[in-house]
Amino acid sequence: MSVKISSVTPRSAAFRAGIKAGEELVALNGNKIVDVLDYRFYQLETHLDVTLKGEKGEYTVKVTKTEYEELGLEFDTYLMDKERSCRNKCIFCFIDQLPKGMRDTLYYKDDDSRLSFLFGNYITLTNLTQHEIDRIIKMHISPVNVSVHTTNPELRCMMMNNRFAGQSLKILEKFSEAGITLNCQLVICPTINDGEELKRSLNDLEKLKVNSIAVVPVGLTDHREGLYPLTPFNKESAEATLKIVEEFSEKCLEKYCRRIAFAADELYIMAEREIPEAEFYEDFPCLENGVGLLSLLYDEFAFALEEKQADENLVRNITLASGESAAPYLQRLFDTLEEKFPKVKVTVVPVINDFFGHKINVTGLVVGRDLINTLKDRNLGDKLLFSTSMLRSDGDLFLDDTSVDDVRNALKVEVVPTANDGAQLLDEILR
Repeated sequence: MSVKISSVTPRSAAFRAGIKAGEELVALNGNKIVDVLDYRFYQLETHLDVTLKGEKGEYTVKVTKTEYEELGLEFDTYLMDKERSCRNKCIFCFIDQLPKGMRDTLYYKDDDSRLSFLFGNYITLTNLTQHEIDRIIKMHISPVNVSVHTTNPELRCMMMNNRFAGQSLKILEKFSEAGITLNCQLVICPTINDGEELKRSLNDLEKLKVNSIAVVPVGLTDHREGLYPLTPFNKESAEATLKIVEEFSEKCLEKYCRRIAFAADELYIMAEREIPEAEFYEDFPCLENGVGLLSLLYDEFAFALEEKQADENLVRNITLASGESAAPYLQRLFDTLEEKFPKVKVTVVPVINDFFGHKINVTGLVVGRDLINTLKDRNLGDKLLFSTSMLRSDGDLFLDDTSVDDVRNALKVEVVPTANDGAQLLDEILR
């Protein structure tokens, strides 16, 4: 197997060695190159025998470079291979609950171990070949982020609609034995993998010495026609789940001086509980799962506010749009401005989610059309702020393909997408 080289970086080590675009990379120091992980791992050597395939067949060139210097080869795709899609059909899969008519890329389910390492994506382990398992161990690729959901093999098969899902849990054991850092996620569905099953999963993962466990509630849209009937969380079930997670994390704190397991902010909100302060979340290992986001924002905002000089004459009238669940917490945050900036007013407006359904109330799933419909008849003041988490990674479109310009034109106000960073948010309010 070989990978076609699309270009060679000028003045790079590969350029100096005379390697040309259009040739195919076969191996580095005798190690076959299949994809980006192979390439990034084996190119680290300072002395490389680069095996290539050209018009006259295979040949090898010697390349010398410094330790941290890139070899300088570019390929048609970042992965140097096709992205691998998910083979499961989980009963709680959010993508299966999307409305029809969205852009095709939103319906793609990835389950690619390379994306786990490179970008922090979560994988189920059901897609891994023996070659990939061996490679992760050999290269000590770490961390690996795993969507576990349950450590009960039979229940995992049922929840993921994959007869191999239970068997793949053994891969967790192999990775643990090899010293691979494991970050795990449990999506909890009431009456299915909560209660005693949740306790089992937490205890099993503790034995594997995983780095972190994020416990998150299932998200249910209004577009579940023909899908497995699931029970939404309510105040009582959220409280019961929090109790299990907190008891487990306290036990871990006593044994290991760290909590290991954390519940998503959404569970605290649904249970009508105060979200713990920033110190509770240690080094925030599960932020990408919505765990500790609000506490970190509070902490960053408060620290930045302390550094600001009071200004009783500064006048600002700002609107911030958010999901319904976070809105009261954010309003309390902005009320802390009053002492130093008594004429700075920030009004938080919760956006009702008609697009996905009213059971979806997190900020990251607010779409442009709902933003416009909620705010169109309001006085928005000097400008409108909203979280960049509402936008796709390119930062220009909401999930419903509405653009930032569409919102700006519809509402006739300055619109500023703002990062989930308390200090940056404060700066934008005071600017």
